[in-house]
Amino acid sequence: MSAIDWAKVRDDFPLLRRQVHGKPLVYFDNANTAQKPAVVIDAVDDFYRRYNANVSRAVHALGSEATDAYEAARSTLARLINARSNELVLCSGTTFAINLVAYSWALPRLAPGDVIVVSRMEHHANIVPWQLIAERTGAQIRVAELLPDGSLDLDALDKALDGAVKLLAIAHVSNVLGTINPVREICRMARKRGIISVVDGSQAVPHMPVDVAAIGCDFYAFTGHKVCGPTGTGALWARREHLQAMPPFLGGGEMIKEVSFEGTTFNDAPYKFEAGTPNIAGFIGLGAAADYLTTLGLDQVQAREAELLAHFSEELSKVDGLRLIGTAPDKAAVVSFLIDGAHAHDLATLLDLEGVAVRSGQHCAHPLLQFYGVAATCRASLAFYNTHEEIEAFMAALTKVRRLLG
Repeated sequence: MSAIDWAKVRDDFPLLRRQVHGKPLVYFDNANTAQKPAVVIDAVDDFYRRYNANVSRAVHALGSEATDAYEAARSTLARLINARSNELVLCSGTTFAINLVAYSWALPRLAPGDVIVVSRMEHHANIVPWQLIAERTGAQIRVAELLPDGSLDLDALDKALDGAVKLLAIAHVSNVLGTINPVREICRMARKRGIISVVDGSQAVPHMPVDVAAIGCDFYAFTGHKVCGPTGTGALWARREHLQAMPPFLGGGEMIKEVSFEGTTFNDAPYKFEAGTPNIAGFIGLGAAADYLTTLGLDQVQAREAELLAHFSEELSKVDGLRLIGTAPDKAAVVSFLIDGAHAHDLATLLDLEGVAVRSGQHCAHPLLQFYGVAATCRASLAFYNTHEEIEAFMAALTKVRRLLG
């Protein structure tokens, strides 16, 4: 395997060359959204300039070209996670994907006394839909708790998966802690008990190889804009038998075979879940992003980010009064932290004035921050296009900010 010139890779991302407040940008908010390489921007631009047309509706040349490119993107995304294209529903992102499972799979099947298990570390997108379904069906929510370092308590989870549990919703990687959950082991626990598993892969697909067949889950969701693709894109992978058994979530054009006032015959999966005109340009861009990451090699991406995380963690360990939230032994390059005497929002605001972009707040994970007894954290999240020099610039900015805060 040849060594990657990471400086050359960084040059693929135009936005990283800009300045903020007169300082070179240090973009450490990748768990929020990733920056886009030029090939993605060019793919979107090329669609609108050369073959802008709706998909699956026209026999003219532009319509055929648009449809071919859109379906090619589906195939590329499927290969990215080792799936078949007819198992992949294209949608606006993980939030939509999980709601699709909630309303199309869970709502018709759950009943009073059934249990949905979610972990303490879940993003709100993997909590709130299940609460809404529980309210409508009489099912109950059960929380899988954590160990103090931010690891999932697997022994407690194993005991929690009793006969009443019908569905388990779990993050592959925590967006706050960076914890990488052993989803293959967890889904095996669920499967041997007949429990349906839903995995939120938003923070995994951009940063490591993902193989849904090896994981053994029932559903796997991810978001395009975190995978260096456009916003408003994403996908839900599901076992074919689930897609065939689930009713449509939305009704409208292109999810049907025939409509009359006496009744409607729906299209085959995955198309019966894709009502209306999709974000065609966005998915073509997402296909380009998937091709880009595949060519780069997600194993190489994971190794690069682990190297950056090791450097970053070493530097942060030297900072007096800094508390890390989430220290699991197996984690992605996501670092949530607090500094004594400084509010997270103040830290983030002052770091921005030094050109450093981090996120502050509760990160759409209120129950998790309640577990740690904090109102907010700063979160620095790295990607493969970040550099060791940026880590040094972050540390210099943090030192300056701490002096300003007294």
